Amino acid sequence: MKHLTLPLLAVLALCGFKPFAPPRADPGPVSLSIVDRDQDLELPTYPHRGQRWVAGRQGHPYAVRLRNNSDARVLVVLSVDGLNVITGDVAAPNQTGYVLDPWQSADITGWRKSSQEVAQFVFTDPGRSYAGRTDRPDNIGVVGIAVFNEARRYVALARPAPPVARSGSRVQPQPQASETADAAMSSAKTTGSVAAAPAPALGTGHGRREQSYSGSTGFERASTAPAQRLDVRYDSERNLIARGILPARLPHRDAGPQAFPESFVPDPPGYGGR
Repeated sequence: MKHLTLPLLAVLALCGFKPFAPPRADPGPVSLSIVDRDQDLELPTYPHRGQRWVAGRQGHPYAVRLRNNSDARVLVVLSVDGLNVITGDVAAPNQTGYVLDPWQSADITGWRKSSQEVAQFVFTDPGRSYAGRTDRPDNIGVVGIAVFNEARRYVALARPAPPVARSGSRVQPQPQASETADAAMSSAKTTGSVAAAPAPALGTGHGRREQSYSGSTGFERASTAPAQRLDVRYDSERNLIARGILPARLPHRDAGPQAFPESFVPDPPGYGGR
């Protein structure tokens, strides 16, 4: 299946996703989170200087979880390490993406290889990441979305039927609702720089293939500018500590023998007397 790149129509619909409840309170119609698939855990986010960070683990596959918190369809353009996850091109908001139906959620688990398969997203070192191996390492360490609202469709008023025929007004065909999906965007600019930040320890690899079905659907964007831009940055736990995003863990110290442990004297084994 050829993925179109026209700014008004280029979308995919993912198959097999169900509505979710309750919606999250993230600003904008779509919420974005990272799921460690080995742990089946939605990774906690840590705010820092206007950015949101998660700590990934080397070798773990992950998914980008998208939730549409609105009652209307949206187009989501999804970018990983600055690359469009459907086409592999350097990401831009006007590219192809996925469509999310109202109140639906979708886990995007990899780089799309066809309408039936993806190559898993896997946390790996930057040199082995897909962006690094294709000589496009500038934006390693960020997952982003650009979200577009759907244009309102003009529905003509039904003309009154002639008095003799009295035929009913013709019902306008309604667009067919697509199943859950998501979208890709260019990575957003850094809100604040971090002094002496370590080099990224993690990127996203091109992992093993797995089944993931999608189909084509029509979508007309309400505007050329996205209604929402959202980023989540990721790195290793060690680097997040070095950046000051996570507190340093204090080493566990053995207290050793205590002269006054504040407890009563227990009976020795086998003691039966009084």
